[in-house]
Amino acid sequence: MPRLGMTMEEGTVVRWPLSVGDPVQKGALVLVIESEKNEVDIEAPASGFFRHVYIQEGETVPCGALLGAITETADEPFDAGAFHAAEHRPEEAAGGGLQVKTAGGGLQVKTAGGGLQVKSAPAPGAPRPAGERAEPPVAPAARAAARKLAIDPRRVPGTGPGGRVTKQDVEAFAVAREALLPVGGGVSLEVLAEGEGDPVLLLPGLGTDVSSFARQTPMLVERFRVHGVNPRGVGLSDAPEAEVYEVAQTAADASRVCEGPAHVIGASLGAAAAIELALAHPDAVRSLTLITPFVLATPRLLALGDGWRRLATEASPEALAAGLLPWFFSSAFLADEAVRSRTLRGLARTVSRVPAPTIGRMAAGLTRWSGSRSLDLGRITTPTLVIAAGEDLLTPAAEQVAEAIPGAKRLVVEGAGHAVALEAPDAVNEAIAAHLAESTRGRARSAFEST
Repeated sequence: MPRLGMTMEEGTVVRWPLSVGDPVQKGALVLVIESEKNEVDIEAPASGFFRHVYIQEGETVPCGALLGAITETADEPFDAGAFHAAEHRPEEAAGGGLQVKTAGGGLQVKTAGGGLQVKSAPAPGAPRPAGERAEPPVAPAARAAARKLAIDPRRVPGTGPGGRVTKQDVEAFAVAREALLPVGGGVSLEVLAEGEGDPVLLLPGLGTDVSSFARQTPMLVERFRVHGVNPRGVGLSDAPEAEVYEVAQTAADASRVCEGPAHVIGASLGAAAAIELALAHPDAVRSLTLITPFVLATPRLLALGDGWRRLATEASPEALAAGLLPWFFSSAFLADEAVRSRTLRGLARTVSRVPAPTIGRMAAGLTRWSGSRSLDLGRITTPTLVIAAGEDLLTPAAEQVAEAIPGAKRLVVEGAGHAVALEAPDAVNEAIAAHLAESTRGRARSAFEST
């Protein structure tokens, strides 16, 4: 199972187009897998004959798991069991790297592509009000280990029966905590990094994590060092007690991730943080890509933030995702039942990593920031690309942001909804790639002329 993005932990076999015994040509379609929020065609790595299927259609396995076997000839000796024993390495993410994994799909620590990645289930926030799902039980040994390691056991994702937090869960959580990036004030963030080259900074929107860029990261890591920032309260990132997570604070946190200026890509509320970053920390920004941005939140967007917080308090991740889906995607996209089901599963995994208190604090920050930079966009001199969506219900005035930023380029993806980066990745990726290439060439010209 290949790892096709910074946040991919497992994949589902959707279809084997071949039958055992069929000839295979290198580069031909050999497998379709479901990864995060999309289906991906997998090409044969070599020519030969398809000899064995290890993972059946509909099964989900971790990255690195052995899926099938191809031999050079049709009749050469082949021991399927021995080959599986030698080649099945789910503890290694495809592409190399270490996974430390607890049973039941809990905490994972990976190094891959030269960057440390830490993944976990969402951390519970403040005590839950009546009606909210109960916190998982904590084993006595886990409580003792948590006291010794100065960890709040409520923040540890449990992998025991019924979500019970075990001693091993606590110890794995402690290892993961060591990998977080300090950003000041005793706060550390989960930053997923991969690739080599000039830095790219990914800033996700309200209530999401960096998996919202799942369709962009494979393209970006081919040429750049990509840093996906999970903001305060998301995933493993610290969730300091506060009424509001200010957009300006999110921008200040992001400014500490890269040593030099970065190509900054922000979506929705992440685009607000990107705008704030360009205005308050211009030396940290090499180029801006603003996906479905806003400067003045619509009443619908504000209402969604409040409704999201309420649903996250009591509903399951699946129910919450089902309620959010119509606001993020176009009617045409949702009309395909297979696509809708696949996207719903991916969205449920994403929202499970953002607890209700974080949603409330982020939504409060969105409300405070709304309108505060309306007159400042003209001061942005960074090369900027604005990507708008024709059926965006939440930020319909994204094009006006482009009009207000001097020299900004724009792309309007007609027929797409607010989550345009997931719904129309080809158009979005092509625009981002061209923008980053042009920005890089422009910087090189400026450096040459200055010498």
